[in-house]
Amino acid sequence: MKKKVILNLLLLSSFFLSAQGPEEAEKLLNEVSATIASFKNMSFDFTYVLENRTENIRQETNGNAAISGDRYKINFLGNEQLFDGKTTYTIVPENEEITISSQEDDADFGINPTQLLVFYKTGYAYQWDIKQYVKGRPIQFVKLLPSEENNDLKYLLLGIDMRTKIIYRLIEIGKGDTRTTLTLKNIKTNTKLADGLFSFDANKFPDYYINN
Repeated sequence: MKKKVILNLLLLSSFFLSAQGPEEAEKLLNEVSATIASFKNMSFDFTYVLENRTENIRQETNGNAAISGDRYKINFLGNEQLFDGKTTYTIVPENEEITISSQEDDADFGINPTQLLVFYKTGYAYQWDIKQYVKGRPIQFVKLLPSEENNDLKYLLLGIDMRTKIIYRLIEIGKGDTRTTLTLKNIKTNTKLADGLFSFDANKFPDYYINN
């Protein structure tokens, strides 16, 4: 009798999971996009983990970011990047070098926080995936499958906090047994940001080489 009850519960869970299709996944992602767009500004810390179990590799790095409209400031891997809406400034203290570029010519910094929050809107097919509870928070995952052939990427898993409709975690599964996990934490919205937060002041870097 006990086994029969467990089996019925498993079948019910499987049915519920399959009942949520691509339409529900896309609807949830649209809700996330609308929620984020409603904020005047947003800031958060994040943890970035790179893993390859086959080669016994695990690297963990922390960073933080602030966003207001198209403008952003991000600190990651010991470097800093500013985008003031027109120009991108990448500051590398280790080399005492600053690279200035237009938005169109912007070099890949690894993470663009403004794109991080909306990248999933194009180029992917959606599937409803599992729900997990993290410290009591309901996190619903949506699987994103590249709509075009991608030699590096199998799929993405986007974890969404169902209470706030904000991204909690992004997991990228590569074809070479590489897995990267980006987890957002200490998220703050509509706060007072420091004056000039997204502005570049060359006077603060008198000895740096500036590469235009």
